Amino acid sequence: MLMIPGPTPVPEKVLLAMAKHPIGHRSGEFSQLIAETNENLKWLFQTKNNVMTVAASGTGTVEAAIINFLSAGDRILVGSNGKFGDRWVQIAEAYGLNVTTIKSEWGTPLNPDDFAKELQADSEKKIKAVMITHSETSTGVLNDLEAINKLVKEHGEALIIVDAVTSLGSYNIPVDEWGIDVIASGSQKGFMLPPGMGFVTASDKAWEAYKTATLPKFYLDLGKYNKSADKSSTPFTPPVTLYFGMKVALEMMKEEGLENIFARHTRHKEASRAAMKALGLPLFAPDTHASPAVTSVVPDGVDAEKIRSVMKNKFDIALAGGQDHMKGKMFRMGHLGFVSDRDVLCAISALEATLTELGHTPKESGVAAASKIL
Repeated sequence: MLMIPGPTPVPEKVLLAMAKHPIGHRSGEFSQLIAETNENLKWLFQTKNNVMTVAASGTGTVEAAIINFLSAGDRILVGSNGKFGDRWVQIAEAYGLNVTTIKSEWGTPLNPDDFAKELQADSEKKIKAVMITHSETSTGVLNDLEAINKLVKEHGEALIIVDAVTSLGSYNIPVDEWGIDVIASGSQKGFMLPPGMGFVTASDKAWEAYKTATLPKFYLDLGKYNKSADKSSTPFTPPVTLYFGMKVALEMMKEEGLENIFARHTRHKEASRAAMKALGLPLFAPDTHASPAVTSVVPDGVDAEKIRSVMKNKFDIALAGGQDHMKGKMFRMGHLGFVSDRDVLCAISALEATLTELGHTPKESGVAAASKIL
């Protein structure tokens, strides 16, 4: 039972759809499938623009989001308060961009005032892009995308580039309404699919920047994907069976409805956090900036890796561990995508039993605390 922030559980209907034999990816039948899924992706991203599907992980589409709209030497701001913010800094520097890193300690949100200071001081409009990770998977922190985006809009020149790998499909991001320029996500998170597909959409302003961007690109050249999307096709060989699954997954999401999807993720976040507090387990992210996708815990007096081991070996439930300097100090419980109230209660019940087995006496019942929320 996957209770990690990716890969996430895949519905049986989606698995069965992917079990079908592949068809030709240049056939009329597959073109029809692309047309349908492209329209449903626009619905999910809340945009009128094409959502381009790339056979890549979320990192691949974030790299595409960086390299398609910028040139070597361009100055950009990158927010970093976790492993993935650090990764985007590394990618940007690898391509010769002039990176100013806006840092915050792991477990704390990025401060919009830090972005405001840099943007407002840029009277010559040298800053070409601002990039943030919306939901920092490594820490469980949800950064204030709406506030930072408003500051970028006030700057006028810079693009906003967003890693929404664990927030797209779990949190309301009205892409066109907010004027998000470039936003990327991945299939193994809120999309209820296995890994292997990445998604990215771009605004008219971003496409104007694309025309003069000179960073090298070929397979990740989004212009090719955009032109192909207009023809219900793909520039390169797509993961055909993942498309079969995506068709069903998007149909399930449309049946549930965006508001209900976002409300469910908020409910599971609140239930999980209430349970951890009842069990006496310190949370890593503050309540005001907690991700709807993952709850990160730094247990006090009980080993995080022993918790994960007992959960896996005795209850067959997978929790994620910490990353980089938090490795061995933290566990992360994912609750995004195809996750129900029952799954959350099951995981918390097993966690409560695990703590007892490891000699940690819970303050209160985590199941009772979660039940009140659910």
